[in-house]
Amino acid sequence: MNRYNAGTGPVGPDQDGAVSEPSGLLDLLGVAAAVLDDEGRITLWSPEAERLFGYSSAEALGRYAADLLIDPLHRSQVLDLFARVLSGESWAGGFPIRCKDGTVRQTEFRNVPLQDDEHHAYALGIATDQKQLRELETGLALTSRLFHHAPFGVAVLDPDLRYMLVNPVLEKIHGKPAGETVGRHPSEVIPVPDTSRIEAAMHRVLATGEPLLNQSTLSTTPSDPDPRAEHAWSVSYYRLQDQRGHILGVAVTVVDDTERHRAAAEAGRVRGRLATLAEAGMRIGSSLDLDRTAHELADIAVDDLADVAAVDVLDVIFTAADPAVPDPGQGTAFRPLAVAARPPTDAVRAADPVGESVIYAADRLVTQCVRTGRPVLVPQLTAESFRRLGTRPDSGILDRAGAHSYLAVPLRAHGCVLGALSLLRVHDPRPFDEDDRDFAVELADRAAICVDNARWYRHERDTALALQRSLLPHRAPDRPGLGIATRYRPADDTSEIGGDWYDVLPLAGDGTALVIGDVMGSGATAAATMGQLRTATRALARLDLPPGAVLSGLDSLAEDLDSSFATCTYLTCRPAAGTCEIATAGHLPPVAIRPDGTTGLIDPAPGPPLGIGGTTFTTHRFTLAPGSRVLLYTDGLVETRTDPIDDRLQLLLDLLTRHAHRELEDTCDLLLEELRHPGSRDDVALLLASLT
Repeated sequence: MNRYNAGTGPVGPDQDGAVSEPSGLLDLLGVAAAVLDDEGRITLWSPEAERLFGYSSAEALGRYAADLLIDPLHRSQVLDLFARVLSGESWAGGFPIRCKDGTVRQTEFRNVPLQDDEHHAYALGIATDQKQLRELETGLALTSRLFHHAPFGVAVLDPDLRYMLVNPVLEKIHGKPAGETVGRHPSEVIPVPDTSRIEAAMHRVLATGEPLLNQSTLSTTPSDPDPRAEHAWSVSYYRLQDQRGHILGVAVTVVDDTERHRAAAEAGRVRGRLATLAEAGMRIGSSLDLDRTAHELADIAVDDLADVAAVDVLDVIFTAADPAVPDPGQGTAFRPLAVAARPPTDAVRAADPVGESVIYAADRLVTQCVRTGRPVLVPQLTAESFRRLGTRPDSGILDRAGAHSYLAVPLRAHGCVLGALSLLRVHDPRPFDEDDRDFAVELADRAAICVDNARWYRHERDTALALQRSLLPHRAPDRPGLGIATRYRPADDTSEIGGDWYDVLPLAGDGTALVIGDVMGSGATAAATMGQLRTATRALARLDLPPGAVLSGLDSLAEDLDSSFATCTYLTCRPAAGTCEIATAGHLPPVAIRPDGTTGLIDPAPGPPLGIGGTTFTTHRFTLAPGSRVLLYTDGLVETRTDPIDDRLQLLLDLLTRHAHRELEDTCDLLLEELRHPGSRDDVALLLASLT
């Protein structure tokens, strides 16, 4: 084992007989030496004696030690001790010495007899300051006590990074007794695959003298009953050197920081889950679409809680206001709405098809969850629990995919169980626990309100849509001299159903009235208002009134309705004469497509929307040549949130110009495909007529 001085390298081994660097311990004590002859005169006096007692060699040599150093009160005692030493007896102990400056220093002595070649007797006294010695002894005792009984690991390594000392705690951490550790390098002792980072830290401390404190690392330890359990260690490194500055090695302390690490990780996990719940409040229910809400819930669940998440709702919630609890002895109709996995896994192949109604067996775990309204937690899946996860023939794929833990929590809102959120862990080795269950319940409870809102919205939307469709013509009627195509599309997004409508009404002779309108507002109220306006329009049309008069009558009716305003265009056409009349109430202008393919807006003086009251609407007359077409439409076809309306109207004209001679039905489909954005929040009605 080599010793090093500061930066000079090895000076020689200390165990093979060669000279080695001195220890600084004796220098620290300041050991003094003096020799007395058989009469008690001082014959030898060391420089350390001069520094300790203050007398120079000239002042001490040849003097009687008892006269120079001893108080007269202690003279007889000293002479007795001196005689014993000369007779061949060694003596050790403490004694007060009078120093040159008049002070008395309590001194620790070691006195041994000496004899020269002529058999003359001498006494050798080795002395040091007793207080300093006691302090050093106390420090050494304390160091030894701390080393052997410290609740953390301690080691000392030499400059070559070979273990010199290892305390019992570190023996347990390493899983090796000190006898198998001393003399070895960290790479041969520490139970981690790569110790290069540890040794690099030690070399850095040896080179710079700067300690490295509280370095965090993770590893297993043989002292843990579970050899796979990961522990967190806080490791500190300190350079050791003596009073001369010679580097002795590096000291290492290893504190098991696992509990604090786990507590910090748990606190971080709690903060993360609170953040997830806050994010869930923003993400889930961002729309009133039930399917989208279910997918948002599944996506949130696989972000933080599970590897696979599935959302299943009771099929009955689509038809019943208050779904009944499933019969415990019978299968139950569910509708899977969403499945998500992150990272990808074959386990999703065992899920039931999304969107299809399917009967879940009474003993299935998700059925149990919904029937009882309580979570179902299976920390470790078994063959029996795999069987109860699904009914598909390939449900065994879950086992093969590595699924090992399952959790299902009910979706409860307003006292009703709507379905369940099912969770699987596949890649994450941790089993679900009670904390996961509580978090999943909180997440499901928040999401269930959104699911319930979405299903109520769907119910209202379907009701309004059914009402609206029932009020619209089932097919365009055949009218003399006209070819007619119509379209109605509800909103793609989850906004409310609007009040768009169209109608084709017979007039006296061969005349036909083409009507397009849009009730402001949404839902069943807007649809009902639309129905009233449509009925009134039909009644007024039978009077064969000019378009302006018809709108004035509708305006009076709309003023009395408990609804918002409506826009409308009323256009009459007599194909035999090629004449048309039109009046508008706040509606977008129709488009005329001439036989040569050119297009233009029919833009008479517009009136205000219906419902203002007391408005007189102007009738505008124009002609259309045979082969011409006229398009009436609602704003859902052309309006967007970002594009100027003039640009959108020009795009409509350009499309009609390029496809002026398409079949009417194909033209309607083309307009919807090209102009209506996916996810539109507005419904749209089209009426395209051709003069034959």
